[in-house]
Amino acid sequence: MRSQSTPSSGEPPLDDCFAHDRQRLPAGEALALLERRIRPVVGAESVPLAAAHGRILAETVIAERDVPGFDNVAVDGFAFAHGDLAAGRPTRLALLDARAAAGHPFAGRLPGGTALRVLTGAAMPAGADTVLMQEDAALEEGAVVIPPGIRPGANRRRAGEDVQKGQAVLQPGRRLRPQDVGVAATLGRASLQVFRPLRVALLSSGDELAEPGEPLPPGAAYDANRTILKGLLEGLGCRVSDLGILPDRAATVADALRTAAERHDVVITSGGASRGDEDHVVRAVARQGRLHFWQIAVKPGRPLAFGQLGRCVFIGLPGNPVAAVICFLRFARPVLTALGGGRWPEPRGFLGPAGFVMKKKPGRREYLRARLVRGPDGRLWAHKIAREGSGVLSSLAEAEGLVELAEDATGVASGEPVEFVPFSEFGLID
Repeated sequence: MRSQSTPSSGEPPLDDCFAHDRQRLPAGEALALLERRIRPVVGAESVPLAAAHGRILAETVIAERDVPGFDNVAVDGFAFAHGDLAAGRPTRLALLDARAAAGHPFAGRLPGGTALRVLTGAAMPAGADTVLMQEDAALEEGAVVIPPGIRPGANRRRAGEDVQKGQAVLQPGRRLRPQDVGVAATLGRASLQVFRPLRVALLSSGDELAEPGEPLPPGAAYDANRTILKGLLEGLGCRVSDLGILPDRAATVADALRTAAERHDVVITSGGASRGDEDHVVRAVARQGRLHFWQIAVKPGRPLAFGQLGRCVFIGLPGNPVAAVICFLRFARPVLTALGGGRWPEPRGFLGPAGFVMKKKPGRREYLRARLVRGPDGRLWAHKIAREGSGVLSSLAEAEGLVELAEDATGVASGEPVEFVPFSEFGLID
C-alpha cells in the first residue's frame, strides 16, 4: 500500500509530478497518474468492532489463536475411534450413557469399542476421531451400529481449519465488510485500527442554481448535484460538509475555497470548471494553489480538474449532472478511496453484445448509460439509454451501468462485444 502519511506529517497528499504535454489528458493516463501519486492523508483510530463495518482497515490483523480452537464435531451423530471398526461389515459399538454438546465437552476418554452421542459444535471427545451422522446410524439396545465405508476422520473439524495462529487474516486498505468484521470477532478482537474518515467540503457553483424547495427564479434550475454527490460521498464513509451554492463572483469563490481548504482534507465542487467568463472555480484554484491537470479527453465530463489548495486536495467536477456523476464514479471515487487509506478500486466490467448502433469520434473515452436486456439467444445485451445528453439526469436512474468505449473506437455495431460495468462495481446497489 502507499505511504500512509497523515496531515501532521508535512507531506502533501499529491505528488508534484503531474506534468503532461497534452491539453486534454487521456482518461487512462489521468487514472494512472492519480493512482501512482495519491497518498493517504488521514491517520488511524481504534473503533469498537461493532462500529468497524464500512471503515478502511489500517492494520494487519494477525490471528492470535487457531479458529476453531479445538477439534470439534461437524454434525449431530455418534463419535468413535475409526480403528475400532471391522473391515467391510457393520460394527456394533457400545453406546455410553453420556453425550457431548457445544459448550459442554465430554470430560472423560472413550474406552475402546464404544461410541458417544455428540451434537454439532461439541469438542471432539478424547479417544474418538470420527463421527457418523445420526441419520446413517442404526440404534440397538445400548449400542449403535456403524455401517461399513465411513472414512477415517469423517465429520471432524480440525483445530485451525478456518484460521491458523499467526496467520495474517486481514490486510490494511480493505474496506471492511460484515464478513470481515465477523472474522475479527472469531479471533476475539474487540476493536480494530481503521483510518479516520475523510473530511470533504462539497460546493456547487452558479447563479442559475436554486435550492430544492425554494421558489425557482426565471432561468434557474434546482441543484441536484450536491444531493447526489453527498450520497455518494457518505457511501464512501466520508464526513461531508455541505457548503451550499457559490455565486458567480470571483472574490466570493476564492474566499469560500480558501476557508473550506483550511478545515477539510478534500474540497469537491461541481460547475465553474469550464472556460466561460463566469467559471471562477478552476481559476481560483490555479491562483491560490496548484492545478495538477484540467480537461480530460472523456465524454461526458471534459472539464474535470484535480489540484491542491495547500494540503487540501481539490476535485472539480463538471456542472452537468450526468457528467458530474460519471466523473465522480470513474475518477473521484478511486482518488477518495486512496486518500482515505484504501486500495485503489478498479471497477470490473464484462463483455456482452451491444444492443445498439452508434458512431463515435476517436481520441476520447466515452461512457454510455446502459441497461441489460436478455435476448432471445439467452445472452444479456447492453442497450444504450436513448436520451444521452449530459443534463438528462433521469437517464442515470434508468441505467444499470456504463458501457465504456476506448479512445480508438470509432463506433459500435449491433452485436459487437462492448464492456459493460454495472453500477454495483461503484458501490451503487439496488
